[in-house]
Formats: sequence, structure tokens, C-alpha cells
Amino acid sequence: MKSFFKFTFASILGVLIGLLLFIFIIIGIFSSASAEKPVVVDANTVLFINFESPIVDRASENPFEFINPATFSPDSRMGLDNILDNLKKAKDDENITGIIMNLSLLPIGMATLNEIRDALIDFKTSGKFIYSYSDIYTHGSYYLASVADKIFLTPTGSLMFMGLSSEVIFYKGALDKLGIEIQVVRHGEFKGAVERFIYKKLSAENRLQIQDYLNSLWGHMVEGIAETRNINVDVINQLADEMAITNAQSTLEHGFTDSLIYFDEFLNFVKDKTGTEEAKDIQTISLKKYTKVAAKRESKGLIRNKIAVVYAQGTIIDGDAVSENIGGDAFAKAIRAARRDSSIKAIVLRINSGGGSGLASDIIWREVKLAAELKPVIASMGDVAASGGYYIAAPAHKILANPNTITGSIGVFGMWPNAQEFVNEKIGITTEIVKTNDHADFGFIFEPLANDERAILQNEIETFYTGFVERVAEGRAMTYDEVDQIARGHVYSGADALKIGLIDDFGGLKKAIDIAAEEAELEEYRIVKLPKLEDPFQKIISDLTGKSQLKILEKELGENYIYYEELKSIKEMKGIQALMPYRLVVR
Repeated sequence: MKSFFKFTFASILGVLIGLLLFIFIIIGIFSSASAEKPVVVDANTVLFINFESPIVDRASENPFEFINPATFSPDSRMGLDNILDNLKKAKDDENITGIIMNLSLLPIGMATLNEIRDALIDFKTSGKFIYSYSDIYTHGSYYLASVADKIFLTPTGSLMFMGLSSEVIFYKGALDKLGIEIQVVRHGEFKGAVERFIYKKLSAENRLQIQDYLNSLWGHMVEGIAETRNINVDVINQLADEMAITNAQSTLEHGFTDSLIYFDEFLNFVKDKTGTEEAKDIQTISLKKYTKVAAKRESKGLIRNKIAVVYAQGTIIDGDAVSENIGGDAFAKAIRAARRDSSIKAIVLRINSGGGSGLASDIIWREVKLAAELKPVIASMGDVAASGGYYIAAPAHKILANPNTITGSIGVFGMWPNAQEFVNEKIGITTEIVKTNDHADFGFIFEPLANDERAILQNEIETFYTGFVERVAEGRAMTYDEVDQIARGHVYSGADALKIGLIDDFGGLKKAIDIAAEEAELEEYRIVKLPKLEDPFQKIISDLTGKSQLKILEKELGENYIYYEELKSIKEMKGIQALMPYRLVVR
């Protein structure tokens, strides 16, 4: 007994010591975060850009957001909002001489890439230089690098310039082996989110739409490269078809790069351009650190008038989720708050979502519609704003997207698994149901849907689809038939969406804010970001208890982590779904 108490006391003491250490760490992080002073930029400084982590639309102000809970190491993830602000700030900063970029693999969506590229082009109007260097360029990193005054590549580096491709994974064969049937009810021949579970290959309709938007994305990319590198579009496509550009020497021969040099030679080149002595280092500042540089204030005092930017990023789900998904209730509350706040004169709804719950989409739609009746509402589409992501944008006065934004997918579906064969035949488990009414066991996964149950579900899908189309028709000033012809689950690029009236203009977040200010007749305003992010203490506790495992898994799986996320999201699907056909992976 004495030994028992000794070990128990030792365990309790260990827990208390660990808890105290944890609290001291938290206090230390908060203290260092709050004690940070604005960074001062010296004269003749070069802004250094190197994107290594995924870019989110909105940068978190939480000091724990950039700490990996699995390792307690910093996470270099940045927000597009900060990147765009930094590039605008650097353009007017007399101490910033130019930009150097070290680009290779870019974990960035196509539309996000385009917004950064446009901001770099705007930066060049200042007359300052942009130089790019890399060991390996991909299609995406080269597209971004193509705005540079000069592009450099390691002599043994590479650029495999062959065009874009997209892959779709099908689970039908595996489900057949397991004896599991996915029962599908849908509207729209293009609503391909279910095809992964009922087919082993693409339907003709889905293959058509994938080909269409890949062509559109590629066409926009090629046109951008052709313009900045002064190479004919047809020549670029011919080079891609012939696989003529695969190594460093071929990039130089065909005008894709300006020089093949090693990194030390690149640094010497920049030293010469900045007048830096050979024995000294180039004065640089990272894009992330530059965020802490105070911007010049254009007015004195606090500006009362505000524009609210409401960030909707992730899958649309029921409930209150905010940080990584779009919780219907939480986002409705944020938009409602912006509507009721008299100091908020306009709302920009920034959407980066492939959709999700039909119910949550409708709840958000209602609040966007009410807000649009009182003040200007501008929708800004990011990499993807499709299905439910388009649903919530429909009431906006204007909808902006990039040419390579993925949008549309106006359609709905529902999925119900039938695992009867799996449990009965494969693993030998049998079930028996006792019920009070004929359909009290509806949705039970160990038996198939009855014909009348399927008919009821189909009616629910048709009803929701009709409402979806009506909402789009109302928001876009189109007839039901006009929307129905371009709906049916069809996915479009932003370039094609403009032609058929689903969006009003091309542009990113900055342009959307400018339009919102113009519509609200504002000359001076400040930006407020909604919804409010969760409390930092709650965030780190949830990260340590739950997300640390996901961080470890994400690190181990690398780029294949997206498939784990896809399977996980399937498990969470409930009710009618307004969702993209699948996660778009463009290679």
C-alpha cells in the first residue's frame, strides 16, 4: 500500500510539473508575440519570396496558429491577404529595391497563384526589379516566375513543360470486393461526386467537363506566359506537345529562361544590381517578416467606415465550425453581424469552397440575401467556389472570379451505403430489426433502400435542385430555364463562367474590395475580417488533443494526404449535398 501511494503521488506530481511547464510555455509565447516590435527596413533591401507551405485566404492573428502542435515548430503558412498587402506595401516602400523569388514546388491553388501573379505585375509598375531563381520549376512555379524581369535556373535543373492533367480516383472496384453498395440519388448528369462510388471510370459527361476546364486553365496559363516572355501561344503548345522542354538547356534554347547559373552566381548577379559589395551579404527581408513592417497611414485617427471581408474557406458543414470548414450557423451569424453593424458599409464575401451541406448552404444564402438588401455585397471567388460555394454567392450584387477559378457545379445529390452483403456474406454478421412503422429503419446501412424510399429521396433532391436554380436565377437576373441549361452539376472555369453569366468580371480579392468601396461610395475605410477566429487558448488545446495526430499524418503522407481527407469527408456527409464532383488535382 505504501508503494502504491508513493507511485500515485509521483504520477500526480509529474502531471502537475508538466502542466506548469506547459503554462510557462504558453505565457512565454504570448509574451514574445505581444512584445514584438514593428520591423524596420533598411535602405536598399530586397524582398525575398519563397512559398513552401499552403497559402490560405486569411492569415490568422493567433500566435499559436503557426506552431505545429506535433513538433512545437513554426509553420510558415501565410494568408493571401497578407501576401497581397505586402506586395502593395513593397511597391511604395522606398527602402525596397526589388524582389527575388526562389520557387520550386508551389502548394498553391491556380486562382490564388493568379492573384499573386497579378500583384507582382502591379509591383513592376514601380520600376523595381523582380528576379526568379530555382533548381526545379513546375508549371505553377514557372507561371509565377514568368512575370520576372529575368528567370534563372540551375544548369542541372529542370522544367517538365508538358501541359496539365487531372486524376480522379474510383472506389467502385474496392467496394465491390467488400460487398458494399453506394445507393445514389442525384439531379444533374454532370454531378459526378457520386461517380467514384458507382463507376470504375469517368462518364462521358464528366470527362467532357474536366477536359473543358483543363483546357481553359491551360489556355489562360499559356497566354500569361506568352505575354510576359514574348513567345507565341502556338509555339508554347507545340513545345508542350513535343516534350521539347525537359531540362535546363532546353529552357534556355526556347526562351523560357534567361541564364543557367548556380545560386552563388545568382547572388553575385543581384549584388551587382543592388550595388552590394562582393564581401557583404545582400540586405533581404522575407515576405513573412515584412508583414510586421508598419504600413504608411494615409489618414490620422481611426476610420469609422468599414468594409467587412467574410472568409468562407473549406467544406460547408452544419453547425458552428469556423477555422477549417464553413459552419452554416457560424457564417450566417457573421454575415448577420455585418448586416446589423451600421459602421460596416459593404460586405465582401470571399469564397474558397467546393460546397457541402445543402442545409448549411441555404442558411448562409439567406443571410447573404438579407445583407444584399441593405448594403453592397460583392462575392470574390478564390481557387474554387462551386456547388454550395456558388449557392452562397448567388445573392451578391456582383461576383468576381479569376479565369482559372473553378465554379458552377449547380446540382445536388445524396448517398446512402448498403453494407448488407459485407456484413452478411463477407464477415458473417446478421441483423434483425424490430420497428413500429414501415420506414422506421430508413437509412439503416445493413439493408438496401426500398423503392418507395428511393422515390421519396429523389423527390427531395428534385425539390432542392429546383430551389437552387431559382436562387441562382433570382441573383443573376436570369430565367429558370436559362440557369437550368448551364446547371445540372456542370463545372466551369472562371473564363467560361463569365461567358455564360455566372460571374460578372475577372478579379481577385483586392478588386472586389475596390468595387465594394465604390458601390458604398467610400473614399476612406478600413477592413474588418469575419468571422472572428476562435480563442487562442481553446485553439491550442484542441490542436494538442486532436490535430497533432493529423499534423503527423499530413507530414508522413505528403501530397497524398488529400486522399485521406477525401475519404474522411465522405464519412461526414449527411443529408442532401451540394458538393463539387471531386477534389481537383491538377498536375
